[in-house]
Amino acid sequence: MSTNQRRVPDADFLRRILANRPARSLAAGIARPAAVLVALEPGQGVWLTRRAAHLSKHAGQVALPGGTIDATDGSPEAAAVREAHEEIGLDPTQIELLGRLDDFPTGTGFRITPITAILHGAPHFAPAPGEVDAVFRLDFATLLSDEQPQWRRATWHGGTRDYPIWPHPDHVIWGATAWILLRLAKALRETSGA
Repeated sequence: MSTNQRRVPDADFLRRILANRPARSLAAGIARPAAVLVALEPGQGVWLTRRAAHLSKHAGQVALPGGTIDATDGSPEAAAVREAHEEIGLDPTQIELLGRLDDFPTGTGFRITPITAILHGAPHFAPAPGEVDAVFRLDFATLLSDEQPQWRRATWHGGTRDYPIWPHPDHVIWGATAWILLRLAKALRETSGA
């Protein structure tokens, strides 16, 4: 279906497409395990953060809420919910976990497990001071557009690489976050009901 024929995903649609979706897990290896919460607001879009500009790693970059899986976390899902609460004050009772997207290896030594979830009720955020500069939404219209993401080319580690950039009026969405959003968009676009 073309973009203008797709309907905005509601909670039932998101559950049907993403709940218990088969996902590819990568072998542990030496990469540090991490998890991110792909927090979807039905009828609206996916919530993202912009990391604080002074941080030593990934400063000012757009990210999904999440981080390293701690030894006390029982699962990637538990880590994603914990991190979302710590980073942006997201109330765990508002989160309905759906499933996972394929693990994503980063060039910085992480193996990210994206956890999809529906947010219930109007989300209220309390960004962690010094860690998160902004919380914002990428709308479903952009995510489901056949014309998105935009593609760029760069030289990296001696080779040429194409990478996605998602348009937003106030933020540049690239890197691991852009790739995870691309996987989400493909999952949502694959169905004729979107």
